[in-house]
Amino acid sequence: MRVTVGAATDIGQVRDGNEDSYLLLDPLYAVADGMGGHLGGEVASNLALDTIRERFEAGDRSLVDHVALANRVVFERSQRDRDVRGMGTTLTAALVEGARVRLVHVGDSRAYLLRDGRLSIVTKDHTVVAKMVEEGEISAAEAETHPHRNIVTRVVGVESTVEADEEILDVRDGDRLLLCSDGLSGMVPHDDIAEVLRTERDPQAAVDALVRAANAAGGVDNITAVLLEFADDGPADDRAAVAATEGPPTVRRRTAEHPMAAPQLAAAPGGEPDGSASASWRAEAGAQRPLPSRSRPSAASGARRAVIGLGVTLALFVLGFVGLRVYLDSQWYVGISNGRVAIFRGVPTEVAGFELNSLVVETQIPAAEATSLEIYRETLPEGITATDRADAESIVDGIERDVDQARPDRT
Repeated sequence: MRVTVGAATDIGQVRDGNEDSYLLLDPLYAVADGMGGHLGGEVASNLALDTIRERFEAGDRSLVDHVALANRVVFERSQRDRDVRGMGTTLTAALVEGARVRLVHVGDSRAYLLRDGRLSIVTKDHTVVAKMVEEGEISAAEAETHPHRNIVTRVVGVESTVEADEEILDVRDGDRLLLCSDGLSGMVPHDDIAEVLRTERDPQAAVDALVRAANAAGGVDNITAVLLEFADDGPADDRAAVAATEGPPTVRRRTAEHPMAAPQLAAAPGGEPDGSASASWRAEAGAQRPLPSRSRPSAASGARRAVIGLGVTLALFVLGFVGLRVYLDSQWYVGISNGRVAIFRGVPTEVAGFELNSLVVETQIPAAEATSLEIYRETLPEGITATDRADAESIVDGIERDVDQARPDRT
């Protein structure tokens, strides 16, 4: 099976750095979306893909083992370096083996398959809302706006081990496989992604159009897309050979600085809903805020002043939003999640329906036992502030000791 490749990554409209990475190392392709602050996220995604690249180039083709090793490398680095403590990354990788593709997946980046004009999601999002939908607690439509939609339940590098999903996908002539970060899937509706993949015949033109669409929709996160097009064996396409071999295997490439024009998309109703609308571990207040339209200045000076005032207001809003995100990334506390003691990043509150925190670790300590102790009765439900993750883990250790000592069956 011959593969033609298109790939692009973009910083988006809001972020001040790109925490996404992708890997093109024929026949291995991958996308990683880092998290844990700008520095931590960038380190995590690059470190994970560099580890996988090194193992693959050494002749080891066990993709699951590669991910396990990448998890350990990222985790150990985060434990040694306080500047990137708590960092992690999603990871979706595809190894082409003739007429089949081996997929390995952790987190909420995605793999889509376009076959005979129909687009389906191949991977399963490892998020709180995806699990809630699966268990029938909420509908797929409710998941799109759920306040916990940004909480990822599985991430490479956050714990000492991680479970990765693996499956074998049979491919045939004409199939297209899209790997992407949630900066794309969270901004561009399912049907619009399908329309771009159906109409843009060149893989590179298709991923560029998808990046433009995500930016036009707000571009609140970094955007990365890798598109594989499969065809019966024949003379290799020159573009595919260049895309798979030129430059370092881990590529960080951007399209236009801030492309504004979106492709013409069919507004077809229905389609498969998205389950992860914003970046992991972030409080994306105002995440669905559209970009301001570019208006033609009026001849009247009053209208011009109004347009300028609106621009200044929007600029101040964006600066405030970025400052809020930076602040929340540095805040930690210990609280309650699903009836258990848990560690959170952010602050224990919400604004206009948006949670300003995200779950990092849910322990096995029953919250009811902790709050039965006077010292934690009021503080734990409100959130016990910590200086960093290490401090939060220390607080959890203290709660566990106190709960254990208070148990009547303790010997």
